[in-house]
Amino acid sequence: MPGAVAHPLIVPLPRLLPPAGHAVRWAALSQLRAAWSGGRLDLVMPSGECLRLGGPGPAEACARVHDDRLFLRLLLRGEMGGGESFVAGEWSSDDLIGVLRAVLRGTSTRGIESPLTRLAQLPALLRHRAAANSPSGSLRNVHAHYDLGNAFYRLFLDPETLAYSCAYWPDPAMTLAEAQHAKLDRLCDQLALAPSDHLLEIGCGWGGMAIHAARTRGCRVTAITISREQHQLATERVAAAGLADRVAVHYRDYRDLDGTFDKIVSIEMIEAVGYDYLPGFFQTCARVLRPGGRLALQSITMPDDRFDAYRRRVDWMQTYIFPGSCIPSVAAIRRAAATARLEIIDAIDIGPSYAPTLRAWRVRFLAALPAVRALGFDAPFVRTWLMYLAFSEAAFVERMLGDHQLLLTRS
Repeated sequence: MPGAVAHPLIVPLPRLLPPAGHAVRWAALSQLRAAWSGGRLDLVMPSGECLRLGGPGPAEACARVHDDRLFLRLLLRGEMGGGESFVAGEWSSDDLIGVLRAVLRGTSTRGIESPLTRLAQLPALLRHRAAANSPSGSLRNVHAHYDLGNAFYRLFLDPETLAYSCAYWPDPAMTLAEAQHAKLDRLCDQLALAPSDHLLEIGCGWGGMAIHAARTRGCRVTAITISREQHQLATERVAAAGLADRVAVHYRDYRDLDGTFDKIVSIEMIEAVGYDYLPGFFQTCARVLRPGGRLALQSITMPDDRFDAYRRRVDWMQTYIFPGSCIPSVAAIRRAAATARLEIIDAIDIGPSYAPTLRAWRVRFLAALPAVRALGFDAPFVRTWLMYLAFSEAAFVERMLGDHQLLLTRS
């Protein structure tokens, strides 16, 4: 593991000889302990020595440190460095969720940041700013994540809906597919979809919502995406479902929309719009929505009190998973929607359902690792995705994030 090849954006660091390694370890642990406010987290070193973060009592989780470069990355790059170190194979855990939850609690969601880490993250911040979601920027950003291949996503998403968004679990005994259908049904109910409606879906993924709405509510659907892979498979799935006469899937940017629609739905696409483009997104929606129409929006949401600080920085997820992304707060959505004279009239936070959704994806991903590798994805890619799925699950378990279904109409 210590010699593993890392992600190309991760800066290689020289191996630390014992005196330097011990000094860096002491500095990083001192910084962590000074800010730690949670329970006990054990760090087991290659020698077998167990280092403790937090107070007495049984450990909440345990991480195995394979290389002291973990501590150097923490000092230089904070939370982002911790994620990069995992991808580089410098630490691991049999309970990755437990470790990440302990870190989130121990640092009170502040992370492990300092003036030095913010300076070291400046190149990543500049890359993030350069990845703004202009029409061409959106194409690059969507391609980077969603065009990894339909065969890859089919390995861990439920095969019925291929929904890549928070499911809704009113009954914990539901399967992933049942919970995804429950989510789609709730959105259809919010919209009060009827057979006479023409529904627009912005960011249709692999066609799950479009197929569900046409099949269960009898409406016409126009669905758009700017992922070539999604467009191809969504079109095939619509035809296979016998719904080509009611569902049209177009390769199109939301800014290029024309026509008028009775209802609009967009499921966890707004995070890819970008903060500066939020007013324009809602102005497009208002322009194509008929008078009296409804817009249903599902979005991961940042707590209002953390949003301003979040949007001015860059994190591991924006660097390695979702380039150009920005998770909005409900207040940010409300303000941007108001510029288009749209107002929120109904809201529910289904965020507690995201942890079981992510857990189901992670279990399926782990079970499919031989198939993931057969598709040509290497060990650093696998560790990147394990960190992505695990950190997201931990964040939702700890209620660091929400996931709102919002209904908007003209004010």
